[in-house]
Amino acid sequence: MRAAASAVLWTAVVQLASIAGLFRPRVLADCGGGGGGGGGGVGGVAGLAALAGEDTGAARLSPPALVPKRIYKSNGYLRVTCNGGLNQMRAGICDMVTIARHLNLTLVVPELDKRSFWADPSDFGDIFDVDHFINSLRDELMIVKELPLKLQLRTKKRLYSMPPVSWSNETYYLKRILPLARKHKVIHFDKSDARLANNGLPIQLQMLRCRVNFQALRFTPQIEALGRKLISTLQRSGQFVVLHLRYEMDMLSFSGCTHGCSSKETEELTRMRYAYPWWKEKEIDSVVKRLQGLCPLTPEEITLVLKALGFTKDTLIYIASGEIYGGERRLAVLKAAYPKLVRKEKILSPDELRPFQNHSTQMAALDYMVSLASDIFIPSYDGNMARVVEGHRRYMGFRKTIVLDRKKLVELLDLFQGGALSWDEFSDAVKESHKSRMGQPTERKIIPGQPKEEDYFYANPQECLGSNGGLRDIS
Repeated sequence: MRAAASAVLWTAVVQLASIAGLFRPRVLADCGGGGGGGGGGVGGVAGLAALAGEDTGAARLSPPALVPKRIYKSNGYLRVTCNGGLNQMRAGICDMVTIARHLNLTLVVPELDKRSFWADPSDFGDIFDVDHFINSLRDELMIVKELPLKLQLRTKKRLYSMPPVSWSNETYYLKRILPLARKHKVIHFDKSDARLANNGLPIQLQMLRCRVNFQALRFTPQIEALGRKLISTLQRSGQFVVLHLRYEMDMLSFSGCTHGCSSKETEELTRMRYAYPWWKEKEIDSVVKRLQGLCPLTPEEITLVLKALGFTKDTLIYIASGEIYGGERRLAVLKAAYPKLVRKEKILSPDELRPFQNHSTQMAALDYMVSLASDIFIPSYDGNMARVVEGHRRYMGFRKTIVLDRKKLVELLDLFQGGALSWDEFSDAVKESHKSRMGQPTERKIIPGQPKEEDYFYANPQECLGSNGGLRDIS
């Protein structure tokens, strides 16, 4: 009896230890709290080593035991077709898990966008570790890879499909969506972006959004292995900065921002905008939009900003982006100022990148990993990647992220280039205007009734974060 009791007790201890390990983020396995403040630490030597691909002993541990499964009566199945690029879909997946959990639905592994500008054929399992996604959340909800055969046949004939209302709260889903799910047994959301409110949700739902984002969404082993190689190569050269230079054709066409482009390029971007019917805004005044701070900074503008912020010529800068519009010609000024400018295509061999070619979402996943591991992250535009990475770096110990005030910068750039400011005056003004925009702990700006104008939840998930990063304890 004593032997049996000891065996049961030992099994319980091992299970608890394994469960505790499972809730740590995969990309930063074994990280501690990290340093607070503007610089912020990644949260422990082991975490940095894991990102760099070094063997810290964690890889030699046996796989963690599964967390206990939550038993509940399902109210139906939720199918989701995500829309947008990697990080828009990433945030949408977090929201869909949270909604399914709140409504006691069974979630079918989400389908990814294959119709957008990038036409990436990747499935969920090509980017994320499906089994980890399902198993790490089994204590919250049931997730299945596909519908039961009977429902598959039924939904081929008739499927109730709809886009949920954007920025909705939990009451909307309980009162409007749950009855539909119970009635139809399977409900399909054909959009996933911004379908859940930034603010005003119960803390448990906000915490689940964070847990999915930081812990359940793990990239595939192939992506993680190549991402760690990129990071290791960069770190061997010392500290490095990631510049998310969002100066790609799709962004310029969609936003209507043509500052610095030739008349021929402007015409090309305009034609492209009219060719995509789901890009609703067609007539755009580029000059007005730029002065409002709504345009990505050009490579030439970002060069001046980097210099003004004090980055020296020997700074190692990794560019996280797709193909820059205008190619090498538009990067010439930036390269001249910062010769140690690199991209994944320069660090990795063609053979290493070949499996990822023509899969923009998988390429973006590599950039995501490098952005998280960088000493400083600087986005030139506050798109989905910029905001989701910013929030993830807050979770990692408030790592330094310079969130550029583009409206102020455009004003200062025009004054400097017009001769109204000396270089020293320009540099001092740039530094002063960004003292409080370095990724420090801060309160999310809330604007009732204007969710598009307020701070994005995933850029600053303050409800989830402890004083040094990581998920805070709400027990």
